[in-house]
Amino acid sequence: MTSRFTELAVDCRDPERLAAFWCEVLDFEVIDRSDGKVEIGSWVPTVEEVRARQMPPTLLFLRVPEDRTVKNRLHPDVSPIDRSTEDEVTRLLALGATRTDVGQGPDRTWVVMADPEGNEFCVLRTLAP
Repeated sequence: MTSRFTELAVDCRDPERLAAFWCEVLDFEVIDRSDGKVEIGSWVPTVEEVRARQMPPTLLFLRVPEDRTVKNRLHPDVSPIDRSTEDEVTRLLALGATRTDVGQGPDRTWVVMADPEGNEFCVLRTLAP
């Protein structure tokens, strides 16, 4: 038997704030919430569905006492589906993201950004028709 990629955990200071940000970015919903953690996703996982086929992972935001201190070694990439990359960057800036420099250089085809707690992510080329 194999394993499934079921969730990506993100340590953070404010799980509610970060979950709200990423729900807006990805059009996800909160699917579980308890003291110090918020899980969001595009679906509500069931054991049967997870065992039957690979499904999109959920994001789990966990409260930790410390701030992020170094560049993330793992980060999400997102691709706009209904607008240009620059229009999506503008939308994400309005949601609280910032542009950031991680040494990507001038000849890149993507935009490096950070969420409200400084976690890096990339906005890739548009997939809009």
